Amino acid sequence: MKIALINGSPKVNNSASGVILEDLKYYISEKAEILDIDFHKSVVSEEQLKILNSAEAWVFAYPLYVDGIPSHLLSCLVQLEKARLQNHNIHIYGIVNCGFYEGIQAEFALKILQNWCIKAGFTWGGGIGIGGGGCLSMMPKTKYGQGPKAPIHKALELITDKIIRHETQENNYVSVAFPRFLYKMAAEMGWRQLIKYNGGKAKDLKKQWK
Repeated sequence: MKIALINGSPKVNNSASGVILEDLKYYISEKAEILDIDFHKSVVSEEQLKILNSAEAWVFAYPLYVDGIPSHLLSCLVQLEKARLQNHNIHIYGIVNCGFYEGIQAEFALKILQNWCIKAGFTWGGGIGIGGGGCLSMMPKTKYGQGPKAPIHKALELITDKIIRHETQENNYVSVAFPRFLYKMAAEMGWRQLIKYNGGKAKDLKKQWK
């Protein structure tokens, strides 16, 4: 079985989507052949179409952008919808990470992909909404199933079983095993450091621009 893991983040390096797909590989690698695809830009190449056509399942991992999906990824989906693929029995799975603490915030971004599947004639296999995505690329390595990413690893293990069996699941929503107030403090600290780095002041965050 061939499974295409599609990184739909606009970031080329150090993206939460990339971290999630690397973790997913831990559960899939011994059970299927993995095909890596990067959709960092708004164009799907002929080579990528050829690779995707050979896979039985596609797993999209992408960040939440204004309750939806990144615009460049939307462009790629439109191209895939119009492409003349020989394999019409493809199952689609989605993994959305968001900066919000609650994974349920990714609900609509998953439904966009789900609705696209219906229109494009693919089978929706289900997805995962992951909260706390803002810290995933900065977390130190831990044993799988342990530490702050334990709930995420459990969700990835469950969806792996569905992917291998060519089955479907209900959309599942999880968050990092990290206190919400600490996550909020870390995020606010990051904003302050970023605005200072760009020559501003923390109080500028509250400024009302006219």
